[in-house]
Amino acid sequence: MTELPLATTRKMGLVIDLDTCVGCHACVISCKGWNTENYGAPLSDQDPYGGDPSGTFLNRVHSFEVQPPACDSQPAPAAQLVHFPKSCLHCEDAPCVTVCPTGASYKRVEDGIVLVNESDCIGCGLCAWSCPYGARELDLAAGVMKKCTLCVDRIYNDNLPEEDRIPSCVRTCPSGARHFGDLGDPESDVSKLVAEREGFDLMPEMGTKPVNKYLPPRPKDQIEDQIDILAPLLAPVAEQGDGFLGWLDKALDKLPGGAN
Repeated sequence: MTELPLATTRKMGLVIDLDTCVGCHACVISCKGWNTENYGAPLSDQDPYGGDPSGTFLNRVHSFEVQPPACDSQPAPAAQLVHFPKSCLHCEDAPCVTVCPTGASYKRVEDGIVLVNESDCIGCGLCAWSCPYGARELDLAAGVMKKCTLCVDRIYNDNLPEEDRIPSCVRTCPSGARHFGDLGDPESDVSKLVAEREGFDLMPEMGTKPVNKYLPPRPKDQIEDQIDILAPLLAPVAEQGDGFLGWLDKALDKLPGGAN
């Protein structure tokens, strides 16, 4: 069995905003592409164009309709559709590491990232059974366990531009719902975001101490001032046309069928 480090120098992880995730699956596709083309063995697919396709993914997005609880101000709140991305949470007390019989699963001391040494993995599945989040998947083609690596081949890669040295899913997210950083540093941007938005652990009752955090969705029917993001684009630039455009407008009005 593998032992967990007593402490890690940093706690690198993700903060996922359930309020702004739109469920587009861009993070899923980006993750699949990057990890198939780079780190480790490719993430295989079985019968991808057939009647019963399946495959290995390190990140998945589930969608749920939830009913916020009633309160005095909102006795009948509207139901909400919440998109819930899920991947390895790089737990401090990771049961997937301690249950591994070969030492293939391990947690790094320098950054707290949980990884799998695929050359030592025998595909027994014990780590997947021990993970309460269902974050590990057995690649049927490779016969080894796969999981999120936080893109270790990106975040420390000096050959990449600095803005690309973040996990592929974070770089790709079009709504800015995914954030990456050191959650062990209270002064980091991600730690401040968690404190500001009252971020929470997924299933804290399991005692795994996940590093990744989630930011709760905000009730959409409690926003006092609804903002129309298209309003500035639809507003007239000027009430009265001037210059060439003003002349053209008057000329068109004089044509048959014009306003005048």
